[in-house]
Amino acid sequence: MTENTTFLKDVQDGLSHNPKYISSKYFYDKAGDQLFRQIMKMPEYYPFDSEMEIFREQSEDLIESFELNPEVEFDLIELGAGDGKKTQHLLKTLLAKKYKFKYIPVDISQNTLDVIENRMDDILVNLEIMPKQGDYFQVLDELIASRKPKIVLFIGSTLGNMEDEVAKDFLNQIAVHLKPDEKLLLGLDQIKSAEIVLPAYNDAAGITRDFNLNLLRRINRELNADFILENFEHAPEYDEKEGIAKSFLKSKKDQKVFIRDLNHTFHFAENELIHTEISRKYNDEILKEIIKGSDLKISKKFLDSREYFADYILTKK
Repeated sequence: MTENTTFLKDVQDGLSHNPKYISSKYFYDKAGDQLFRQIMKMPEYYPFDSEMEIFREQSEDLIESFELNPEVEFDLIELGAGDGKKTQHLLKTLLAKKYKFKYIPVDISQNTLDVIENRMDDILVNLEIMPKQGDYFQVLDELIASRKPKIVLFIGSTLGNMEDEVAKDFLNQIAVHLKPDEKLLLGLDQIKSAEIVLPAYNDAAGITRDFNLNLLRRINRELNADFILENFEHAPEYDEKEGIAKSFLKSKKDQKVFIRDLNHTFHFAENELIHTEISRKYNDEILKEIIKGSDLKISKKFLDSREYFADYILTKK
């Protein structure tokens, strides 16, 4: 039996459900991390370049929106830190302006934290960095007692991977961990046409396809399953009016899959879907509805030049 009992239970629950699903949080094993970094380099994947432009061109304005005293030390906490390529522009500007701060990247993946720590050690030698592995809110629980002011970063439109009610609860929980006037920098993909959005989740090189299928490869490896990857295909869709993109794995044939660690066989009908990811797109009205009742308010909004992506500054009331 695998040690990862949570993964095992979640796969059992998801594949027993009608319709079937697997949580997108399981994309990010070592291979998944590498594939996602490749996705971000694909010409179709506009979210990375769009938010990168904001951080590269508007870091000074972002820092000004934090309304910090340069003489007072603060914690800069990034939830789901990724590889740090965007954040490095903000960090470099903070160091150049002599702000006193500690950078605390938080991620469930130790591999991701190792990547970002090595990167920052190479390019920002004066940066004080304290990586934290674990659940976001467990780490915030540890930090809330600190008297130092804090700024929380949650960028990359990761919030969009949550259903609206889950996103609402998530932001409520962040707000609970903030003191009045402390801020959350929240990166959100904006609602756009299907012609722009769909290729971002179905690139011509097939990297997103491989990223999605890697979920099955991971289940095979970690839970001793016998998924035949060639029997499934990547199937993305986007509802432009609703502003929600979804990714699925579609069974190409009627088939059965045995997961040894569950001692259970799952049946897949031809064309049956496994829902693997949601990517909500936002505008101001949707965000205001999501943060209603959270004690968070929109203080500033920063857009890239194409207005594809927004970084919002949310302030705790």
